[in-house]
Amino acid sequence: MKISSAPGNQHFDVIVIGGGPAGSTLGTLLRKYNPALNVLILEKEQFPREHVGESQLPPISKILDEMGCWDKVEAANFPIKIGATYRWGSSPKLWDFEFLPVRQFEDEPRPAKYQGQRLQTAFQVERAVYDEILLDHAETMGCVVKQQTRVARIESSDDVVSCVETSDGDIFHARYFVDASGSNGILRKAMDVPVSSPTSLQNIAIYDYWENAEWAVEIGVGGTRVQVMSIGTGWLWFIPLSPTKTSIGFICPASYRKAQKESPEQLYLNAIRQEPRIAALTQNATRAGDLKVTKDWSFLAQRMVGDNWFLAGESAGFADPILAAGMTLAHSSARELAYTILELDRGEHDPDWLKKSYQETQQKRINQHIRFADFWYSANGQFADLQEYTSQIARDAGLNLSPQKAFQWLGTGGFTNDVQGQAGIGGLDLAGVKQVTQMFTAGEVSWEVSKFNRFKLNVKDTEQDFVPTFADGRIKKVRCYKRKNHLLIVDGVYALAIEILKTTPNIADFVNKVLQYFSRSKTVANPQLGLHHTLQALEVMVVEGWVTGKFDQRKPKLKLSTPQEGEIIHLNTEQ
Repeated sequence: MKISSAPGNQHFDVIVIGGGPAGSTLGTLLRKYNPALNVLILEKEQFPREHVGESQLPPISKILDEMGCWDKVEAANFPIKIGATYRWGSSPKLWDFEFLPVRQFEDEPRPAKYQGQRLQTAFQVERAVYDEILLDHAETMGCVVKQQTRVARIESSDDVVSCVETSDGDIFHARYFVDASGSNGILRKAMDVPVSSPTSLQNIAIYDYWENAEWAVEIGVGGTRVQVMSIGTGWLWFIPLSPTKTSIGFICPASYRKAQKESPEQLYLNAIRQEPRIAALTQNATRAGDLKVTKDWSFLAQRMVGDNWFLAGESAGFADPILAAGMTLAHSSARELAYTILELDRGEHDPDWLKKSYQETQQKRINQHIRFADFWYSANGQFADLQEYTSQIARDAGLNLSPQKAFQWLGTGGFTNDVQGQAGIGGLDLAGVKQVTQMFTAGEVSWEVSKFNRFKLNVKDTEQDFVPTFADGRIKKVRCYKRKNHLLIVDGVYALAIEILKTTPNIADFVNKVLQYFSRSKTVANPQLGLHHTLQALEVMVVEGWVTGKFDQRKPKLKLSTPQEGEIIHLNTEQ
């Protein structure tokens, strides 16, 4: 669809400021599920354009498939992200975190479909190419896309946005307005939304692109791992974007940058020279020579919804890139906002509940990623001062713990529902988080469920409420329990655990019933995997007080342990 370049007043159902992944995802899903909606996307730049933030997590692939553009992205032949190789924590050894064990990754021709092993992998994308694919796809879905169009003014009154005016004099009216403008936060700033920085981390990123750098590892057809290397003064990322192009960045505290007398260029090149693995991979490569420096600290918007406006993607908040969550947060928030706007129009749910749910979900998710990034930094010797900060994180959750105890709590259950109905965060399930914690702290991490063999649901003195679930363009209500700062959503394996606990307190019976359920339902690859996820949910419920445990000496108990190495997290064998 095209719009006239002549100045004037034009009306739409939804106006989206920003054509990056959040804006494109929002526009595409609005049009997919309600083709009658008139959606305008205003983008200040002309695509293609470079952008940092290239490493993805597997949840994005599922959203791309829902958008109908998986095949277009896959056809671009971006490297397949199997996981990451780290030098981090107290040991100089390299270790790998893999979404899919390498031994299970099969060679298959590309482009491939979103099925089989590709359900568990992600992409490493050249944003100039990727963002253009998504924005063009939104346009083919019927969105009106206007590039090289800067929003110059936003007119509002009493928290209601009435129109936006562009730099070329066009005035656009809409029923809903969405800020997907990234860190620029055009609408956020216009509506005077305050932001907080709930972290002590204040880092900067210095980055450039390289041609013909070697890949650290080639796995099957197109598979690789990103490299994350701590060097004491900060850390380096190494992200292959194509067979010849690689993104390399240096993250360091802003205070370190300020204290040095070197230029950003010198800091950047010295960092690469300090890291032997990255230095070797770039030995025969050449730089693009377009070095960029940006502040890289986390923030969270205090409001994300208004009367007829919303924040999505990075305009709503940003989490440090150590766990590569940025694009996942952008795609996920845009998807959930599309569902929210669709339901607001249907009028079947309370609009205040829809808006409140959207804001609370985004704020909690972003905050959890900020805190988990703090956990990673506090595990690195160069950021030991954050040990004390973890105590404050615990206090926010209603716990009074010493710094060391709080550190362990944060890594072993201080979060739930990053993916609704599962126990985990940042691509790691709870077992993986425990394994990383054990690796970082050089100490054994225990499982609470192994201390007991009788369990009882404890939902006394709780509030009952509902949260949304999202599928096929519709929002459904799911029951949840609230107690202080904790939330137990009765969905996924949590719902299964709750139902079984209502019928039996014995762990042996619990295990048998879980195995029977997954044998019948066939919703996972095998019943043991279903049991694995359900026991992790039970662990979270015990840690957070939703379930109480007792030990009967006459009965057997589980003996769960966290291995030093497993198939997903293990020492790197290629070093």
